[in-house]
Amino acid sequence: MSGVAGTSTARGRWLTSGAWSGLFRDRPMIPLLALLALLVGASEIVRPGIVDTEWTGVILRTSVPLAILAACQTLTMLTGGIDLSVGAVASMSGFVVASVVGSAGLPAAIAVALIAAVVAGLITGIGVGVFRVHPLIMTLGMSLVVLGLANVWQLQTVQTNAGVPTQVRWLGSEAFAQIFPVSLLVFVPLAIAILVGLRRTGYGRMLYAIGDNPVAARLSGARSWQILVVLYVTSALLAAIAGLLYSGYTNVASVSLVDTDVLPSVAAAVIGGTSIMGGRGGFGGTIVGVLILTVITSLLSSLGYPEAVRQVLFGAIIVAVAAAYTRVTSQS
Repeated sequence: MSGVAGTSTARGRWLTSGAWSGLFRDRPMIPLLALLALLVGASEIVRPGIVDTEWTGVILRTSVPLAILAACQTLTMLTGGIDLSVGAVASMSGFVVASVVGSAGLPAAIAVALIAAVVAGLITGIGVGVFRVHPLIMTLGMSLVVLGLANVWQLQTVQTNAGVPTQVRWLGSEAFAQIFPVSLLVFVPLAIAILVGLRRTGYGRMLYAIGDNPVAARLSGARSWQILVVLYVTSALLAAIAGLLYSGYTNVASVSLVDTDVLPSVAAAVIGGTSIMGGRGGFGGTIVGVLILTVITSLLSSLGYPEAVRQVLFGAIIVAVAAAYTRVTSQS
């Protein structure tokens, strides 16, 4: 009898709101993976036979560049900031490579794009870390500056750009066995570096500390401005790499190519459990958040709704999922 009572009590504890809140707060990957599985199952129900190796390959190829872009948001949001310049920096990167590759070769073109990204990130980091400009304002302003300079570069270029290089197209759009994107060769090392860096290095712990309690971090001797400068340079470099993959995947080099994915990158980080207030989150949840958004997009396309309706539903679903997560973890 006592065993039955104990089982009932344990089962009752799992049915309480506190238990679910603890699950979302302490092990967010479990409900996120469950939601992802439900969405994949819904896709198969809506369109039987769609979930196959080809569909999986498309989902992964689409998710990789967005996941790298969302990594920028995850890192900056851990400090209580946000990076709205990643779309402009990513678009600039792909456009510069396509413009320079014809005259300087691919390695030099990539180097120019990465250097330009570093300069943009350095200026942003100095603005946020040294001059205390709010990250939202600073990164929004930097996105406009980068976009303007890219347009000037486009107008001043005498020759028409050579187009997306073959190697970049291969990297962004090809797959092994129709399921494993070649872009994983770039993404996997970056993901490991971010995951290990956040949890196993002093710099990663300082990002959490600044977001959780910046005053305490400063009193402990941390030089917040140096950490923020490195952070925004890293974010810009990641955005530049994502821009190359976007360009290769779409076979398009445009100064506004990645603009529409800035807000989804923020949404992926929030859905993945990263708090916009700072101090909580991680890249593992962000990766699953990206997959959730990509599967939702595929599911809405399978339903055959017009583009305008899909955009409304997509936005509503993002808001609902993010609100549910913040509600159940009692975070604002």
